[in-house]
Formats: sequence, structure tokens, C-alpha cells
Amino acid sequence: MILVKLGGSVITDKGRYRTFDRETTSRLTSEIASSDEKVMIVHGAGSFGHMLAKEHRLHLGIDELSQIMGAAKVMADVRELNLEISRCMMDSGLPVVSLPPASCARMNQGKLEMLDVDLFQRYLDLNMVPLTFGDVVWDRKRGLSICSGDQLMMSLAEKFSPDKVLFITDVDGVFTGDPNMDDCARLIENVDKAVLDALPRTERNVDVTGSIYSKIQFMIDMAGRTKECLVLNGKAPGRLEAAMKGRSVIASRVVGGSI
Repeated sequence: MILVKLGGSVITDKGRYRTFDRETTSRLTSEIASSDEKVMIVHGAGSFGHMLAKEHRLHLGIDELSQIMGAAKVMADVRELNLEISRCMMDSGLPVVSLPPASCARMNQGKLEMLDVDLFQRYLDLNMVPLTFGDVVWDRKRGLSICSGDQLMMSLAEKFSPDKVLFITDVDGVFTGDPNMDDCARLIENVDKAVLDALPRTERNVDVTGSIYSKIQFMIDMAGRTKECLVLNGKAPGRLEAAMKGRSVIASRVVGGSI
């Protein structure tokens, strides 16, 4: 089984509210469909979630009633994005089943406390493709909090020990700096704990789902639960298909180890 994370940066324009990249997403789902492997997909929220979530401080939980409507708007927006992706998957011949975390997960102080992984298994056994996403979820202590795509990836990797874990983003992999701003940034072919420790402080800035530093921590931990973990560019046609089929591809290979 292959576990795929479609990052919000590749399926949406993260700088423009609720802007879906249908062309890229349709191509990516077609590349996924080209493989005969069983697959589960997690997608990020991108511009359908991050902007309003930050505005309403949902990553900190709920401490005033005005945040409830903001949470409801974010939940509605990410479901609209999920429906768009589901349609692309269906058009590509993938029998998708959407599993919203608000209906099958529980948080505790911002951490994913429970995910009904057996539900994912039941649909996988029917040869369907489970699709889940970053969402606003009931939290035991905070009322509501954000369940990120990375948290979902970790929980699914722990349960299923997939053959491959693929993180699809809008750049070629993990870099020494921001390749969109730093011409000297170079691709890191093998990402391990030493790379994490050397990460510049400027790369530790947070958004509503966590810092780049914490995302790499997740990846390294997940890499210990799979045979292969890659970070690759979904904007480059054919790379996801190549990775799905085990062919050589430009990417960062994440090496598991103790954090």
C-alpha cells in the first residue's frame, strides 16, 4: 500500500483564498491511478483552510463564541476542496471514499488522540481509495483544534506500515533554504536527523499546522514505518507516477531514525 500526501501548496494557490488548482490535481490523480497499488490519500487544506484558521486562531483552540462560526466556515471550505479532489479522482477512475476527520477522529490539546483506522481498513479491503484531509476536529481540552494532514499521515503510517510514503509538494524536495527566494538553496537528497538539527532558525517559523521543522520531524519518524519515504515535486509532470511505480525520480529521500 502507498500512502500519499497531496500538499496544500500543490493543489491550491496558498496566497489566494479558496483557489483550487484543478489542472494540477487532475494530472496528479491520473498519475496515482496509473499504478496498480492500493493507495490512501491525505490532502492539505492550502488556501481553503489556513487563512481563516489563522484569522480565527483555531490552532489555539476555542476560547470565545466568535470562533465557532470561523471554525464552521473553515470546515465548510475544506469539505468543498475535498469534494473537488474527489471529483478529480473519480474522473481518473479512482473509487474514492471521503473520510472527514471531524467524523472519525478526536483531538486532545492539539494532538491527534484517536483516528478510526479500522474504518480506513474496511474501505481499503473493498478496493476503494480512502481520502482524508486536514480539518477542524473536536478537542477534549480545547473544544476544537486543527487536525493537520501530517498528524493524519503519522497515524495511518503507524497503523498500516505502508510500502511507500510520498509527500507531494510544489518544489523538488527538501532544500537548504527556500528555493523560491534563495538562488543558492540546494536540494537535500537524503534527509535525516543531522539535516533536521542543522536547519536554519528561519525555517522554524510556524503556520497554523506547525513549522517546517516539525513537518520534517514527522517525516523522519514516518520514514521508520515504511520502506521508502520521498518528498517530490507535484508540479513536475510524471514524477508522482514514476515514484508510484518505483522508478528513479528527482526527490528528497527521508531516512528514519530517533528524533
